[in-house]
Amino acid sequence: MTNWLCILNRENFETVKNKLVWGVSERHKKNLLKAKPKDLCAFYLITAGFEDRKKDSGIGGIFEVVSQPYLDRSEIFPSTRSSEDVYPYRIHIKHLKTFQPELPFKPLIPELKFITNKEHYSGHIMGRGMREMPESDMKSILKA
Repeated sequence: MTNWLCILNRENFETVKNKLVWGVSERHKKNLLKAKPKDLCAFYLITAGFEDRKKDSGIGGIFEVVSQPYLDRSEIFPSTRSSEDVYPYRIHIKHLKTFQPELPFKPLIPELKFITNKEHYSGHIMGRGMREMPESDMKSILKA
């Protein structure tokens, strides 16, 4: 079993929760194609807004992969980088845990082994659709 950190915005996380589907763009398909049933996905919600309306990054929930990866170009994700990219590489998932409110990410950083540069942690996350992380990191998120 592999543990994944899936990176997205809050708008697309609503689709993930409601449709139980996770998708990535062409440039991130390599990792998604490694996903297998029973893998776990922690959904990392990126920082949003500006100054007094800013929402810091957080973990929105944990889901389990229940399908093999597949290709689907239907437009279900509201927030895409371009009109031609609809995050077509997808997997079906099932809900395990949703954090209400979101689990703040910054307090988790000291415990997460996949983040080796604790001061500049965003380099381990930004620009990726998803990334693998050790089982101990998923356990840290689940117990937080």
